[in-house]
Amino acid sequence: MPELDYTKLSTYSIKDRKSLVSKDDFSRPWTKGGSLTDFLSTLPSILAGRDLRAVIKAITEAARNKSRVCFAMGGHVIKTGMNPLVIDLMEKEVFTLVAMNGSGIIHDLETAYTGRTSEDVAQSLSDGSFGMARETSDFLNQAIHNASEQNIGLGKAVGQLILDRDLPYKNLSITARGAELNVPVTVHVALGTDIIHMHPDFDGAACGKASHEDFLNFAKQVAGLENGVFINAGSAVILPEVFLKALTLVRNLGHRVDDFTTVNLDFIRHYRPMTNVVNRPTLGKGRGYAIVGHHEILIPLIAAGVIENL
Repeated sequence: MPELDYTKLSTYSIKDRKSLVSKDDFSRPWTKGGSLTDFLSTLPSILAGRDLRAVIKAITEAARNKSRVCFAMGGHVIKTGMNPLVIDLMEKEVFTLVAMNGSGIIHDLETAYTGRTSEDVAQSLSDGSFGMARETSDFLNQAIHNASEQNIGLGKAVGQLILDRDLPYKNLSITARGAELNVPVTVHVALGTDIIHMHPDFDGAACGKASHEDFLNFAKQVAGLENGVFINAGSAVILPEVFLKALTLVRNLGHRVDDFTTVNLDFIRHYRPMTNVVNRPTLGKGRGYAIVGHHEILIPLIAAGVIENL
């Protein structure tokens, strides 16, 4: 093997090199007594620190300009206690649509009914009692029946029934507040994934009809997403797929949806949210952000930043 002559190594000055990190992007120490706006300004303009501020700015500008801000969420968002924040942003006319998968209405209804939700699956699965709560099934299957009879979406049917029965914690229900505010709350069900599908009074045809009605309601919102924001929080498969289908549908129908922002918030970077929310839809003029973290921290932080800016 030949010897390497290191004396011939070619070098350059670090002053001439392009660097990805500058001192101008560094964070700043916290000063006691500062405001939330001060705190956000101390975050580094690097990676998630930069992206968090960009997301807050995009949502703020969309809300200020009366553009669409669509919030899609998995059931875990409810289980981390985020209902009051989601409702607050609906009331402040920031969120123009809330979409959820089938588990969302289960946790939303149970919260409105008893102020509690999320059973211990590991404990109840062994004896077959998992998912067998009578009131949850009876109520939601009645809502499904109502949706089919009235030709309305499932989200509206659930919210309206919560209001009609004056459930004790209806103020914590996203679907009920959506019905009161006339903010669309859409529900996208995959048959066989939710506990109510195991019960004998479940009507799959009626549920499918109501959920498809909500897909059409969802697509109407996506049609107006230009200069708006689409957020996916905690749905790894269902809502990213629904979003992709709605987007291609409205583009096929001639609606211009090119210049908008997408955001994915979750514990880890799943394939479908990254592909179907962050990357593919925003090719061209759009911007996609993925911020990894806990919903119970990220959502309050973003919500507070938006409210401060507004």
